[in-house]
Amino acid sequence: MLPLGPPCCSRDQQGSGSLCNPCVILGTLTLGVILVGSSINERDQMLFISTDEGSSFQRQAIDFTPETLLFHPKEEDKVLAYCKEGRLFASSDLGRKWTLLQERVTKDRVFCWVLKLNAVPLFIQRRIICLSPGNLYVTCHIQNCSEKMVTAQFLGKIDRNSLLVQDDYIFVKVTTGNRTKHYVSYRRNEFVQMRFPKYALPKDVQIVSTDENQVFLALQEWYQSDTYNLYQSDPQGVYYSLVLENVRSAKQPEESVLIDILEVRGVKGVFLANQKIDGKVRTLITYSKGRNWEPLAPPTTDMNNKPVSCKAPDCQLHLHLRWADNPYVSGTVHTKDSAPGLIMGAGNIGSKLIEYKEEMYVTSDCGKTWRQVFEEEHHILYLDHGGVIVAIKDTSIPLKILKFSIDEGRTWTIHNFTTTSVFVDGLLSEPGDETLVMTVFGHISYRSDWELVKVDFRQSFSRQCVDSDYESWGLTDLQGERCIMGREQTFRKRKDTSFCIKGKSFTSVLSSKSCSCTEKDFNCDFGFERSFTEADRCFADFWFDPDSPPEDCHLGQNYESSTGYRKVISNACEGGLNKQQSAKKHSCPLLPPRRLQVGIKGQMLAVAPGDDITFIIHQEQGDTSSTKYQVDLGDGVRAIYQNLTVTDEPIQHRYESPGVYRVTVKAENGAGHDEATMYIQVTAPLHEVHLEVVPIARRNQEVNLTAVVLPTEANLTVFYCKLNLSPPQPVLTLQNSLLTRFPNTGEVSVTVQASNGRSMVKDTRIVRVYDKFHVLPVSFSRNLDRYNPNIPEWRDDIGQVVSKIVFPTGHSMSAICVFFSHSLVALAECLGSLSS
Repeated sequence: MLPLGPPCCSRDQQGSGSLCNPCVILGTLTLGVILVGSSINERDQMLFISTDEGSSFQRQAIDFTPETLLFHPKEEDKVLAYCKEGRLFASSDLGRKWTLLQERVTKDRVFCWVLKLNAVPLFIQRRIICLSPGNLYVTCHIQNCSEKMVTAQFLGKIDRNSLLVQDDYIFVKVTTGNRTKHYVSYRRNEFVQMRFPKYALPKDVQIVSTDENQVFLALQEWYQSDTYNLYQSDPQGVYYSLVLENVRSAKQPEESVLIDILEVRGVKGVFLANQKIDGKVRTLITYSKGRNWEPLAPPTTDMNNKPVSCKAPDCQLHLHLRWADNPYVSGTVHTKDSAPGLIMGAGNIGSKLIEYKEEMYVTSDCGKTWRQVFEEEHHILYLDHGGVIVAIKDTSIPLKILKFSIDEGRTWTIHNFTTTSVFVDGLLSEPGDETLVMTVFGHISYRSDWELVKVDFRQSFSRQCVDSDYESWGLTDLQGERCIMGREQTFRKRKDTSFCIKGKSFTSVLSSKSCSCTEKDFNCDFGFERSFTEADRCFADFWFDPDSPPEDCHLGQNYESSTGYRKVISNACEGGLNKQQSAKKHSCPLLPPRRLQVGIKGQMLAVAPGDDITFIIHQEQGDTSSTKYQVDLGDGVRAIYQNLTVTDEPIQHRYESPGVYRVTVKAENGAGHDEATMYIQVTAPLHEVHLEVVPIARRNQEVNLTAVVLPTEANLTVFYCKLNLSPPQPVLTLQNSLLTRFPNTGEVSVTVQASNGRSMVKDTRIVRVYDKFHVLPVSFSRNLDRYNPNIPEWRDDIGQVVSKIVFPTGHSMSAICVFFSHSLVALAECLGSLSS
């Protein structure tokens, strides 16, 4: 989803309310189609649509204000528009016609992808307004979204902002009561609960990577505050094993969390991570996707080729692993798929990472050896597959020079890219890894327009590279091992003496062959952990029985018990050692039902008489095929189901009368039984609520606030009362009356909201608070109730009549009111501060 891009106004006009040139770039397509939104005023919204890379535009009026756009990854004419008020629109003709898909959609939780069967689904997390905010999960095709698309797979509500779609995986977090569970869907199949080690109690989970059929995630345990533990999954993303503890984290102002781990692009299986132990942060690298971690070797000389007094293991190289807030500049570490082995980062050498030290280091052999290149942090851009490295100092002062290197950072050349110094806002390169053209954009002063400076490095090279311009280098880890992730890989790079363009046809991989499998190609399986004394041995945790059947094991099926090892995902080794070959095969026994739950589709708190209800039966463990389910719906309806699952045979019902009903489900098979219970409230929607309170009160005198709800038979109504005092005093209660005092004189606004899960109504009254006033008792016949319906408005009318009789014209009054009690039993008070 694309955010609003750079404004067309100058920098000093942004946010000033000036219309200047009121256009905002909302999004672009790879084929050069651009959509531009224009807002002349709130009622006149306009899209400008171009199909010729911006040479001309067509105007298209729209009746909504798009905040973000999401283009379909394959079909260029399909686009989604999200509005601030939570509405989601879709267009199939590049913005000329729009259809409202859904309302109350959660921002930044809209995802679009292409399935293998040419389907075009759209996943939406939808926000439901109720007493306890929650979310429902919707999957639908563009222009075919409806309430029927809500799935029934979760008994709790999806936590807001937890929906994440990444590669083959969909992740959600569901909270029921005080229990939080994480679920994953692999290749759009059913959601399955993610399984962590038994005593891992996650406070938070952050997805790090989903490359190559494996989930790499960071989990914060209950005892951690500024660190996370790293876990890896099986291919389905269900079972997780620990690979590194205490990785440093930081919380952003908008509550987003940054984990100090970076996937090195260009070479699979290589990650950098910052581990924090006893307050000290050090940088580690893995070449085996987390199986083994090692500290970075420090450079032997500084940038002036003087020897460095830094000896391992007491001194290593440490890097800051931060992402840039600005998407148009690099973070503190820069890697690229088309430049394997080339890494540039900011950090320091020593016993730990120092926050204020941001010297720049470079490696061209994927972290084995490093060189210092700058004393301060720079923004980095790779051109021509890393054949040219551009560096601009990260500073708040204006610049007019940049530095570039054509020999992988060994030597640097200074270039004046402009005659006038500019504040650099970002760096951009033309599309394609082979490009040698870049753009520096910024501003001369804080009151100036945007400045774009094009820099073309093609003049630095006289020709295209040929085979003789390249040399080979073999990838190794820090120990010199050539078999990385089961492959021995050789790459080619341009010779330092060759000044030529690699170009579009350049490929970096020269050769790749599989290695024989050894101990280092296997990791510990779920339920096992590595021995401290024997690095290659995995032993079962005390809580795990390797021979126990999995929870989804069905009678008649077979399963294998784990040997404690599993091959590192995406490891390409062949033959040799196989630490999984001794797995034992077992027949699935008949498992008793366990952790049975019952809920309602849509997670409604209450329903109205006659509503169609779909009950959901969820069983986390046990053989469902041989289990009998006895269901009692609480109103005399009972049924028995066989082979009942979430999707096969939903239980549908209607309650005709208001009340609270107890629903029970008992699951039983030959191995045991389990039972689940829930209560459902059936009530009609509230029509009105009337707040009864004396309109005049004495300061610090006890005052009764009473809420009268219609219809009167509404049950289990929650009242929320708010007194407009300083500070405000909100009260949540199940009682319809409340005693309070007003400490200061003046007008006080009193608001009551009533909700019963189906609806919410409110009423507001003004109370005038005085130090002194007169009270005149007035009596009425007890027969008034017989002749007057239960309508609260009649009291105001009677009050006006009584006021005219008691205070005839000619008598002035500063405050007069007539109030009748809720019971309407012959009592009225006329309150006023009178003058003769």
